[in-house]
Amino acid sequence: MAKKVLVTGGAGYIGSVLTRQLLEKGYNVRVLDCLMFGGEPIIDLLNSPSFEFVKGDVRNEADVRKALEGVDYVAHLAAIVGDPACAQQPELARDTNLEGSKLLYRIANEMKVSRFVFASTCSNYGKMSDPDAYVNEESELSPVSLYAETKVGVEQFLMSQAKDNACKPTCLRFSTVYGLSLRPRFDLTVNEFTKELALGRELVIFGEQFWRPYCHVYDLARSVSTVLEAPADVVSFEVFNVGDTNENYQKKMIVDEVKKLIPDAKISYVSKNEDPRDYRVSFEKINTKLGFKVTLKVPDGIAQMKKVLDDGFILNPDDKKYKNT
Repeated sequence: MAKKVLVTGGAGYIGSVLTRQLLEKGYNVRVLDCLMFGGEPIIDLLNSPSFEFVKGDVRNEADVRKALEGVDYVAHLAAIVGDPACAQQPELARDTNLEGSKLLYRIANEMKVSRFVFASTCSNYGKMSDPDAYVNEESELSPVSLYAETKVGVEQFLMSQAKDNACKPTCLRFSTVYGLSLRPRFDLTVNEFTKELALGRELVIFGEQFWRPYCHVYDLARSVSTVLEAPADVVSFEVFNVGDTNENYQKKMIVDEVKKLIPDAKISYVSKNEDPRDYRVSFEKINTKLGFKVTLKVPDGIAQMKKVLDDGFILNPDDKKYKNT
């Protein structure tokens, strides 16, 4: 019998990619999503006999119990995502990201779901104390936004659970995401920079020297199935950064990659010496323990995004539906 995976937030930017990957691997997939941004990214999957959809909210116990019925694994992506979205609706963000996650795990454990993969974030690291070093899973967490605070709170909750619980958690700290998805977003650094320059606009960069790790949405989604397919004793109660150590970029480095495809790009830089987030991340653990390697890199994502815009796949890339705020 194929395992059944519940993907919360499965209609979202990463979730819609993950759901397809799991179906392609032969899993039965159920999505729990409140469809805050609509259901177009997964509407075609309603034709699949291996796919189920439950409209609901992770904050609602009845919805959660319905969604978890008969499930083997949980991939928990549902959240108010990103600093601006959380800042706009702080109470909703806390209730969804923190309290909803706790509720989901408690009921999953009660219902004997065996694995619980939580989508966390490298934003948890905040600002590096040593600007020349790389942070890893053992480094101090210094969240500087409500979004990261909620993610740290869920990680602490999950890692404090009894080791003999039926439901074994794993936390994945995702790099900053970019790339093509069934739910396009243009409020993400790589995608936004490429869009603005591909449309012939001037791009104004604030604080070009600050570091972040980046990872394509396709590879971030792949990391979830990598964990689900790994031996339980290797991933249970573990935290993994997801990305590639060579894919840490400063903003100016991303712009330089875009300029390779758009040489006449108009760029202006605004000096900014204080950014609350500045971190370079090591991804050695997921590479050595799980053999995980990325298949796409920032230049690939830029080229994809430019082609999509040049060829007119997206008619109005400025539409607010392509942003989380």
